Amino acid sequence: MTALPLSRLAGKIMPSPTLAMNQRAAELKAFGTDIIPLSLGEPDFDTPTHVKTAGIAAIARNFTRYTAASGTIELKKAIAAKLARENGIDFAVDQIVAGSGAKIVIFAALLSVLDPNDEVVVPAPYWVSYPDLVELARGVSVVAAASEMTALKITPANLRSALSERTRALIFNSPSNPSGVVYTAGEIQALANVLIEFPKVWIITDELYEHLIFDNHHAVSFAKAAPALADRVITINGFSKGYVMTGWRLGFAAGPKHVIASIADLLSQMHGSPSSIAQAAAIEALEGDNSFLVHNRARFQSRRDLVLARLAKVPGLSAVKPSGAFYVFVGCAQWIGRVSAGGCALSTDLDVTEALLEEAGVATVPGCAFGLSPFFRISFALDDALLVKAIERIEHFGKALS
Repeated sequence: MTALPLSRLAGKIMPSPTLAMNQRAAELKAFGTDIIPLSLGEPDFDTPTHVKTAGIAAIARNFTRYTAASGTIELKKAIAAKLARENGIDFAVDQIVAGSGAKIVIFAALLSVLDPNDEVVVPAPYWVSYPDLVELARGVSVVAAASEMTALKITPANLRSALSERTRALIFNSPSNPSGVVYTAGEIQALANVLIEFPKVWIITDELYEHLIFDNHHAVSFAKAAPALADRVITINGFSKGYVMTGWRLGFAAGPKHVIASIADLLSQMHGSPSSIAQAAAIEALEGDNSFLVHNRARFQSRRDLVLARLAKVPGLSAVKPSGAFYVFVGCAQWIGRVSAGGCALSTDLDVTEALLEEAGVATVPGCAFGLSPFFRISFALDDALLVKAIERIEHFGKALS
């Protein structure tokens, strides 16, 4: 029987590379291969007990029905208080919308501001989903590539060269996945000075890793650092990373009333309303004991330091020290053109990650998935013993190259 054809768009959108690598690693592990998953994109800690208890209590009191499509008033009040308290930006409840994860909120934001073939500036390295979300929203991604010379941050010159009369949005991610870089207030202001010259450009900021900051750094919201552009900034955040609620699937956006209303309308058609149970738990996450944030941050910083110290001993690799998140974006330019002990010719960073998986039993994600090569991303959301074992395997792999 001949299968009916799918749409052209369906043929363009590929599975998330990080999820694909996790699946490959899981398949190998299922067949008995010892795989260390440095490709993971979620904390390895548990959701805090008091947050879980709030979710359980919501179920017990039968708070299990649809809520308003944009989220409950109680949650939006808690989010508004958090944004004022922690980020120094003020929003009314009708300037806030909740959705089933930050990814779908970003997608709804893009749908709200783009017409077909509008351009979106996407700094690289970028989170793997940004270009596909732009494609789904009928836009065109214009990559502004950073480099190790600029500590994996885009400069005002990078940004200016990517902007045009066709640009309608910039996606800005700090702290960054995959690099862990954190932009200072001054660096954001310098970018904002360029954007002032392009008044039709929205700024969509992804601040999901804001609580995972190291070395006493502070994550500055774009809207706080550049108040002159606040009327065109859409601040997006969520509960997955800092609050360890990946499976609860809850994110939110705050911004000008008219764009938030559009995002809410779109989300009402895309998923109805966010989980009532997750919303109840999220209120407790925002208003309850937050000491776990300090504890988790300290553990991640210790792991980062461990990984960087170990990577420094691996010949041919380099890394920009991350100031946030739980990733290291590893430069592997000196491995390109060489051959692994298993006979794999390393022509690209994809070859590097495949060889690491097959020969060293370490799952990583290639830099090409993040728009910048030759690199690979490793996650340090694993316990110390596994991290040490993984870097030892990578070191052994590197020393065996010919």
